[in-house]
Amino acid sequence: MNKDTHDGLFYAGAAFILWGLLPVYWKALEEVPALELLCNRIVWSLFFVAILLSCKKRWREVKTALADKKGKLLLTISSCLIGTNWFIYIWAVNHDHVVDTSMGYYMTPLMNALLGFIFMKERLNRLQVIAIALAACGVAYSIIDYGHIPYIALTLAVSFAFYGLVRKVMKVESLPGLFVETAVLAPLSAAYLLWLAFSGEISIYKISLMDNLLLLGAGAATSLPLIFFAHGARRLRLVTLGMMQYIAPTLALMLGVFVYEEPFNSARLVTFAFIWSGIAVYVADGLNKNLKVISTTNN
Repeated sequence: MNKDTHDGLFYAGAAFILWGLLPVYWKALEEVPALELLCNRIVWSLFFVAILLSCKKRWREVKTALADKKGKLLLTISSCLIGTNWFIYIWAVNHDHVVDTSMGYYMTPLMNALLGFIFMKERLNRLQVIAIALAACGVAYSIIDYGHIPYIALTLAVSFAFYGLVRKVMKVESLPGLFVETAVLAPLSAAYLLWLAFSGEISIYKISLMDNLLLLGAGAATSLPLIFFAHGARRLRLVTLGMMQYIAPTLALMLGVFVYEEPFNSARLVTFAFIWSGIAVYVADGLNKNLKVISTTNN
């Protein structure tokens, strides 16, 4: 194993583990309403990323992104998508739906493939169609068994997949892009926090010093996994990165079931079994493609 691969595995592994353990962070702040927690996450992410951009002297990339009219529009759209995703995720975690968030992020790669087919004219092979169909069967079973759509999982999967689609067509790196996205959302977020402060309803008056420090750390908790992921992605094959991304929802599922004791009955197991089967087919297809590429290269 060369140094690049070793470093890539370390950074990508750190990113996915941090993402998988993120419910622990938000659970520690469950006294803070989800909308207020989201606003703190946005505002402190803006400050944290601004410090990183200054240290790395990368403000030129932000200026370049803002100079492009199409880029600004796309970043505004991606801001709304990631803001929606963050809010649903925080609300779900703090209302005992960690297992549902896990289901959403298991489904995201399959949703990415579907959106690529619809919007990017990317062809789906037979195995990819089977993988998406299996996930759809899982969702259908959930609807039949529970009598309602698994809206938390679907909203997370759809919003993050569309976010990935928008970011795919842009030429902005993750750190400058995150700064612009949080900058778009920050004015409304700051205004809401100020309104809460002036009305005496803001949570900083009601929670402990440790919880206030966790609120301040929300920016780092948001940004560090993204930075690690970017470092890992540049050093690893896509197929390796694709397999590692399931670390995060697996950790979240284990937290939801074994730590927070959320219900996981036979019906939910069937739903997950369909989704896991789809993922297995999807990963097998990716491995098969990778082996063919390696074989062709060696020949």
